[in-house]
Amino acid sequence: MRHAQGRARRAGAALAAVLTWTGLLAGCSGSGSGPLGMGGALVEPPAPEEVIRVTPDDGSRDVRPDGRLRVRLPGGRLEKVTVVRSQDAQDTPVAGRVSEDGLSWRPDEDRLALAAKYTVDVVALDSHGRRAARHTTFTTYVPDQRFIGYVTPENRSTVGTGMIVSLSFSREVENRAAVERAVRVSARPPVEIRPHWFGKGRLDFRPEHYWKPGTEVTVDLDLRDVEGARGVYGLQDKTFSFTVGRGQVSLVDAAKHTMEVRRDGQLLATVPITAGAPKHPTYNGKMVVMDMLEVTRMNSRTVGFGGEYDIPDVPHAMKLTDSGTFLHGNYWATDAPGRSNVSHGCVGLADVKGGGSDTPAGWFFDRSLVGDVVEVVNSKDRTVAPDNGLGGWNMPWKQWKAGSAVK
Repeated sequence: MRHAQGRARRAGAALAAVLTWTGLLAGCSGSGSGPLGMGGALVEPPAPEEVIRVTPDDGSRDVRPDGRLRVRLPGGRLEKVTVVRSQDAQDTPVAGRVSEDGLSWRPDEDRLALAAKYTVDVVALDSHGRRAARHTTFTTYVPDQRFIGYVTPENRSTVGTGMIVSLSFSREVENRAAVERAVRVSARPPVEIRPHWFGKGRLDFRPEHYWKPGTEVTVDLDLRDVEGARGVYGLQDKTFSFTVGRGQVSLVDAAKHTMEVRRDGQLLATVPITAGAPKHPTYNGKMVVMDMLEVTRMNSRTVGFGGEYDIPDVPHAMKLTDSGTFLHGNYWATDAPGRSNVSHGCVGLADVKGGGSDTPAGWFFDRSLVGDVVEVVNSKDRTVAPDNGLGGWNMPWKQWKAGSAVK
């Protein structure tokens, strides 16, 4: 499946020895059925937006500071509400409270911050006890004649060796050279880092090869009063930093139905997987984990398919592309991993409903970081585009450097 929603959950654990998968697979076998064509169909669940109602609407832009942030249910009970405000690469939890009847949530402070991105993740039970998850985002108003850059990754985070520094601007940038000169990305130990523009709204930075573990990266934004377009000036004068953790690269072989997980070059495990079916193959190429969710909804209509699937509680979901490729747990087709490719483009690992820590999907999720690399080979699809997610590692270094606006 491909799905266009996500939110980061950072998780990582040291592993002392190379693992085999024999013991970890215990209790994970058995046939399954579901919307991916494994011989049956899940009961059609209610749409999460019918169960979980979030204000402002998903994808809203320029929400004013006095806009109301609310989560409501027509029936059932809220299980978990997580709201995060992202400003200047800093994620801040938004405190709030659930009503006594369990049907609504509201923040402790009603006013929203300017020039921020809000992410809302909700897990709830409907009036029939069925679990649903919803993920929404919205951005707040940026003052007139100003622009900002939303920075990935977040400040003070620890990331995998494949992380690419990505700036998404709130307005189109016409004076790209001036903006590029106002952004500096440096590393300790030093390494050559070069920029590449994707259109007028996104500027990415990376070295020629994956970062070395332990590298400390600093991002300096000196955008204040820089004219990005006629009469539109930058707002930020900020410094951010992040640390590169251990190096983990996983190789998915779509033809063999396996994923080799390597940590700092050493093989940890070979995990059985299912990839995209012949009509919906998985992208080839290098993809970077962008977000991690313990549970999320996946709906085929949100990514350009028909009504083939709508699963409200997909566990251990790790977002790989903006177009909706995920690596996730699969509890409805557990006889497929290691044997056949049945998905709509995602990579699936055996799991149980609700997500198990001792399943292949749970094991991998708990040992992964945002910024880890997942490379797919031997699929019958094309290579993922460099601007689809953090896919810049698929672009040759010479071509990458040519994407600078400073000549």
